This record gives sequence, C-alpha cells and structure tokens, in this order.
Amino acid sequence: MIRNALSVDVEDWFQVGAFERTIRRDDWDSLTHRVERNTDAVLELFDAAGVTATFFTLGWVAERYPALLRRIGAAGHEVASHGYDHARVFTFTPEQFRADLRKSRAILEDASGQAVTGYRAPSFSIDPRTPWAHRILAEEGYRYSSSVAPIRHDHYGWPDSPRFAWKPVKDAPLVELPVTTARLAGRTLAAGGGGFFRLLPYGFSHWAIRQVNGQENRPAIFYFHPWEIDAGQPRVAGAPLRSRVRHYSNLSAMAGKLRRLTRDFAWSRVDALADQEAERAS
Repeated sequence: MIRNALSVDVEDWFQVGAFERTIRRDDWDSLTHRVERNTDAVLELFDAAGVTATFFTLGWVAERYPALLRRIGAAGHEVASHGYDHARVFTFTPEQFRADLRKSRAILEDASGQAVTGYRAPSFSIDPRTPWAHRILAEEGYRYSSSVAPIRHDHYGWPDSPRFAWKPVKDAPLVELPVTTARLAGRTLAAGGGGFFRLLPYGFSHWAIRQVNGQENRPAIFYFHPWEIDAGQPRVAGAPLRSRVRHYSNLSAMAGKLRRLTRDFAWSRVDALADQEAERAS
C-alpha cells in the first residue's frame, strides 16, 4: 500500500489569504487567537487515528505558542516552515525571502527542538514570478519544498509545473513536492485538500487519491488548516462574499471527513516521502 503525505498548515483564522485585504497584520495580536486550541484538536484527531503528519507552521505562531510546537514534536510529527507571517513569496525580493526563511526557521527550531528541513510557501506562492525561490531554499539547506499547486486558480497556481516531484535546482538535492492533483477529461483538478476537500463531497477526494495511488503509482500530498475544523470561529463581516463563502462553508463537517480520510488511506510525514521522491525525480 502506498503511504501518502499528510500535512497541516498551522495558521489562525485571521491569517488566511482570503482576509489579507480585510484584516491588517498590525491587528493580529488584538484578535481572538484560536490556533492553539484548534491545533491541539488536530493532534487529538491524529492520535486517535494513529497517524503522523507534517505541521507547516508560521513563525508568528511558534513565537507566541512555543509549547504547542513542543507538543507537535513530542507526538512524533514533523515541524516545517510556513514562513513567518503568511506573506506570499512573490511579494518579496530575493533578499527579503531569504531573511523570512532564516527568521522563521530560527523561531521554529528554538520552539520545537527539531531541525527544520521542509518548507511550504503561504498560499502556494512559488510560481513563475519567483524564479529565484527554489535556489534560495537550496542555498539555505532545505531538503524539500511543497510550495507549488500545478493548477489554474484565481488565488494561486502554476499550471505548467510537473504534477509530481521534481528537481527545481539542477545541482542541489532540493525536491519540490507539489500538492496533489487528479486528471479528468483532459483537465487537471485540485485534489490535495484544503477548501476543495471541505467544499466538495468526500467521494471526490477518495476517487482522486485512489487515482493517484493506483493508476499513477504515486503518493498523494494532502493538506488542511486547523481553522477548518473550527465552526465556532469569528465571522469577518467586511470580507468579500466569495471569501466568506469559501472560508466558512462546511466547517462543521471537516473533522468527520478527516477521520474518514485517515481510515481509508495510509499516511505519513512529508519528510518520510522526500528522499524516495527525490530519487524518482532525479
């Protein structure tokens, strides 16, 4: 049986891309924080299912909740970087990106006691606008990145990227592990979790992962956020309607769907797949 990669992008309800023009970063500390309670709920869900995963965590979160990072590590999960404060990579200069990587990694390693070797760009924001990003990740000693969504989407995407693991820097061991997609009627469809998993029927994700595992003989790379299991989170009235629909729909169903997913497939940490996928991509 193929073991897939399970991952969590650890950020709070107000740090998502959908609200970045509605909620100012300067106001984050004054808002109700729910990331610790929600991530603890995810840890309980994973413990009950007997699975381990990778937690791509914002440095901002680790800075304020270092004990949470220690609990993640103590439960056998990988701590990886999600950048410092969810700024998208294409908003940085190369020098700013390097500084963000170093800042967030230092905070994450200090809080968790783990070496951080994995990275996921906020909102999958490594794309053709950032031709320098993978090179900088390699120079900073990262083992893998899972920062590309090989789809067309109004919020993110790099549709010309390979769908499976690839080597973005010829003379470096860094491997890019794109989030999972499936193929249907000649189209590439997002099938790696997040809002698509929450909004669409469970059967779609089950079909897509079976396609990737069975027909293509590859592991799936799946992700979600702790706020997606929190139906009681505050509502942002001033956000655009589309953002509110995407963000708040089916929150109450998410935990049950995740429990089903952990039963139906085999799962592991992203770093457990990085080496085998790097060999394949060579």
